[in-house]
Amino acid sequence: MIVPLAEAVAGTCGGKAAALGAMLRAGLPVPDGFVVPFAAYLDAVRDLDPGRFAGEPDVPGATRRAIEARPVHAAVTGALGRALDELGDPPVAVRSSAAGEDTAQASAAGQHESFLAVRGAARVAEAVRACWASLFSPRAVGYRRASGRGDLPSDVPRMAVIVQRHLDAEASGVMFTPADPDDATRIEASWGLGPGVVGGTVTPDSHLVAGDGSVTRTVADKRTRLDRRGTRLVTRDVPASARNRPAIDDATAVRLAGLGGEIAALLGGAQDIEWAIADGRTWILQARPVTAALPPTAPPSGSPDVPAAALTGTPGSRGTATGTARIVRGPGDFVRVRPGDILVCPFTDPAWTPLLRIAAGVVTETGGVLSHAAIVAREHGVPAVLGVPDATGRLRDGTVITVDGTGGTVTAATV
Repeated sequence: MIVPLAEAVAGTCGGKAAALGAMLRAGLPVPDGFVVPFAAYLDAVRDLDPGRFAGEPDVPGATRRAIEARPVHAAVTGALGRALDELGDPPVAVRSSAAGEDTAQASAAGQHESFLAVRGAARVAEAVRACWASLFSPRAVGYRRASGRGDLPSDVPRMAVIVQRHLDAEASGVMFTPADPDDATRIEASWGLGPGVVGGTVTPDSHLVAGDGSVTRTVADKRTRLDRRGTRLVTRDVPASARNRPAIDDATAVRLAGLGGEIAALLGGAQDIEWAIADGRTWILQARPVTAALPPTAPPSGSPDVPAAALTGTPGSRGTATGTARIVRGPGDFVRVRPGDILVCPFTDPAWTPLLRIAAGVVTETGGVLSHAAIVAREHGVPAVLGVPDATGRLRDGTVITVDGTGGTVTAATV
């Protein structure tokens, strides 16, 4: 019913849990926890065969609603309570670990649900059920369709769920280790909990750590941070004195890069790693294979390689696309997007993944190259430029623009 995280393997607990288990067994700094394995999910949905919803216009949606409507079995809730007691009943993070997630072919970055600051067996059970149901969310279904995979109950991956101690991070971020050891490790960092960086709602600091230990960093204007308050997550403004201060120093970046090298060697290839610093200690929250190469770093503003009339940002996904700018500020604007449009938005939430099936390119006002949306854009071959200040105000809806996701520029007739 419950598998200790240190014993997790892919066959019963999914790739994400398996990587965490391997790192724990190797003595790496991973928060302790446990896994609700595939078997519990399969037992919960054993009667949800494809034929049950054959007459429904939205089979995945009907499946999701059916999972959400049924209570978690008392045996599962009881097992969760006992496992939480063994941890000391702390606040926990509850995260998906699907069979097809975190593989070398598809990351499914941000496509399934995750929850932070959850406490108590009843709340954890609700979060587990929500993770199960998220296999059938529009964004997960859209991701699978774009990846050439099915969306019926018999076709989708099985879902295990990770439960780990929640960390109140002072700083957190993402690190990509290089495929070539002569290349640099890329680290993005910001204040507070990690969803700000992975979700693209903040533009993080960027650090490049070379093999010789030298560090090149770009410090961003980090305006907001996410923190735990009891069992709630709160977004608050970063004090002006800290916005343009590095979230981590160069020595920490070098230590992270060294840890990343150990993880890459253990797991057998370049890794996309989520990390956090809590109470002065570095922790690893996740590691998965890098699924698509990063674009090069952008040339400096004013460089002859940058068109004079261009808006500049961070190259997020290689390639060039020309199309109609479509200002998208939230889900209410989704119906306005047409095939071949360029999405221009404050940031891209993973819930927007279905739009990447029709969009020709993406421009955001915030976010880093290691965010979930940027990862998915690279997997789908959609050019993206991130962190373009006031893009939704400077670019006009309906005008034709060109996005250069390799050079980090956006050009238009009127900017």
